[in-house]
Amino acid sequence: MKGVILAAGRGGRLRCAAGDRPKCLARIGARTLVERQIQALHGCGVDEIAVVAGYKNADVRRACGPGIEIVHNERYASTNSLYSLWLARDLLAQGFVVLNGDVLFHPQLLQDLLTARYEDALLMAPRDGRDAYSDEEMKVQVRRGCVVAIDKQLPADEVDGENIGIAKFGPDGAAALVEEMSTIVAADGVRDWLPRAFAAFCRRRPLHVVDNRGYPWIEIDFPEDYWRACAEVLPAIDAVAPPEHAIEQLGRTLRHV
Repeated sequence: MKGVILAAGRGGRLRCAAGDRPKCLARIGARTLVERQIQALHGCGVDEIAVVAGYKNADVRRACGPGIEIVHNERYASTNSLYSLWLARDLLAQGFVVLNGDVLFHPQLLQDLLTARYEDALLMAPRDGRDAYSDEEMKVQVRRGCVVAIDKQLPADEVDGENIGIAKFGPDGAAALVEEMSTIVAADGVRDWLPRAFAAFCRRRPLHVVDNRGYPWIEIDFPEDYWRACAEVLPAIDAVAPPEHAIEQLGRTLRHV
């Protein structure tokens, strides 16, 4: 399975917290977001990794280090996550897991997704009755364990949870998703979020939901998200980190799947 990290954006809203670096190079504790995501993928046995970079592409390449394939989205300023993944379409045929590059998450979330019995699935944080969603969250409606709608503008009474920004697709699902992305790109939908293609996908194939089970995570869009990631979410992740031997065992298992 291929790992793809979508990290082309500039993240201008984070400038006062992260400076002029791309969002994926925001430092959380001792490492950047992209370094943490690469480490999580390696820990789960995903050794073939591509990063779609755009703003300050050379800086992202250096941070990723050797062995990571870089796909350059030269149109990063006028496109969005759907177009970034579409640029990597030739890498997806054997199945892949895709991560939004602005998500800090507990590694168990990725493990749960990759070991779920479904070929095509995304991670979701269920609504627990206390969540008040804004226009920023990518909201999900679920029926019988599968996505039936995913959109930032879903009516409040139809929302079952929030998309975490990590999804996987098997070979058949990858082919179907590439078809949907190509249709959207051909219709000049290059500024759309990737979940627009997910919404089209789930009208033709089941897209299952994997519950986050309360493990900590955060999408970093604003300075307050960044400070919360550093002060609250990272310590929560470190407090419940799985034993290293368990991660190593999972990696060995997945390499032979």
